[in-house]
Amino acid sequence: MNNLFEIKKLNMHYPVVDGLIGNIKGYVYALNNVDLDIKENEILGLVGESGSGKSTLGNCILKLITPTSGEVYFNNEDILLKSKKELKEFRKKAQLIFQNPYMSLDPRMKIYEILKEPFIVNGIKDKKVIDEKIKKIVELIGMQEEILQRYPHEFSGGQRQRIAIARAIILNPQFVVADEPVSALDVSIQAQIVNLLLDLKKHLNLTMLFISHDLSVVKYISDRIAVMYLGEIVEICAKEELFCNHKHPYTEALLNAVPIVSNECKTKKIILSGDLPSPQNPPKGCKFHTRCPYVMPKCKIEHPELKETTSGHCVRCFLVENNT
Repeated sequence: MNNLFEIKKLNMHYPVVDGLIGNIKGYVYALNNVDLDIKENEILGLVGESGSGKSTLGNCILKLITPTSGEVYFNNEDILLKSKKELKEFRKKAQLIFQNPYMSLDPRMKIYEILKEPFIVNGIKDKKVIDEKIKKIVELIGMQEEILQRYPHEFSGGQRQRIAIARAIILNPQFVVADEPVSALDVSIQAQIVNLLLDLKKHLNLTMLFISHDLSVVKYISDRIAVMYLGEIVEICAKEELFCNHKHPYTEALLNAVPIVSNECKTKKIILSGDLPSPQNPPKGCKFHTRCPYVMPKCKIEHPELKETTSGHCVRCFLVENNT
């Protein structure tokens, strides 16, 4: 399977500015040398605690924010080097589904205008073509044509998210970043939206980066899963491998933090102590060593690299290196 995205040594360091003088007094290290491939027609799940850098990664690979350094290749072209005109073309092929459907839709616009806007922004003015595509997309998300003359406040959260998804896919993109698209919804509605995304993936041959903190949702929708901790990928592999043969202590702790694993895969019980360290002042050595129950002296000094332990399974941990 070919790679649609290849992300190499991606860094995002936000400057912390002194409010009075305006001098830079430090940086928030949101992403640190992230290497990641996203394969064509796969759903890659991205999990980790709040503040681990998941949304920042999603925004960087779409160049909604400009990273500090690194390379982001889409179809073998580095999008970070593209001009504004070239980026406009790129964004027809890569879209974002926002987390909160109550905030992502303009309350002053009817649904028809919301779905029409991507065409206008991209210079498509043929009303017949626009109306035809809008009608088709509304049917695809499982809603009726009558919604087009209503306003966002007239819909439930799940219905709004369907509309937000329709807006994201209406230009037939190749790639979508779904940034926690079900976290603001009732549990009873989450399954409907997840199943809709799976149907759209098959129908439109979509590739997707699915960002979430809910491991049960990620397990259901993803083909592979990447685990982030403090701006770094610490483990990545196929979803079955992650749930039954994970290697990193942080992954182990995440799996034990929520009641999602059935008897098919038993894991050791690890409860994390303390909070996620500040990304402005990350620990030296392995960034997880301040919370790791298996910490060794080496972990406090040296920084582990992300290494492939078995085919397609990469881990950033000295403990794994010692056991191989």
